[in-house]
Amino acid sequence: MLTDVLTGWTADALGGLTVLTVIAVWGWLRRRRSARPDDAAPAAGRTVRTYTLLGARAADGQPVHLPTSQPAGTVVAWRNGAGTNAERFELTEALLPDGTYAAERVELYRRR
Repeated sequence: MLTDVLTGWTADALGGLTVLTVIAVWGWLRRRRSARPDDAAPAAGRTVRTYTLLGARAADGQPVHLPTSQPAGTVVAWRNGAGTNAERFELTEALLPDGTYAAERVELYRRR
C-alpha cells in the first residue's frame, strides 16, 4: 500500500513538473520571439526622418511632410490628390529650420 502511494505521488509530481517546464519554455520562446525587431521596422542604424517636399502643397495648402527611413539621395515619387502625374523628389541631408529635412524636385533641375 505504501508503494502504491509513493508510486502515484511520484508520477503526479513528475507529470506536474513536466507541464510546468513546457509552459516555462513556451513563455521564454514567445518572449524571445516578440523581442526581435519587426520586419516592417527600419533597418538597424536607420532612423526615420521627416522630409518636407519643397514646392509641393497638400490640398489644404500646407507643405507636404514625408516620414521615411530611406537614406539621402533616394528618389521618391509623390502624387497629389488631383490625380496628376507623380512628381519625383530627391531626399537630401539639408536640415530646414522646422527640424525636417529637404526633399527637392528632380525635374526642376533637369529642365534647365
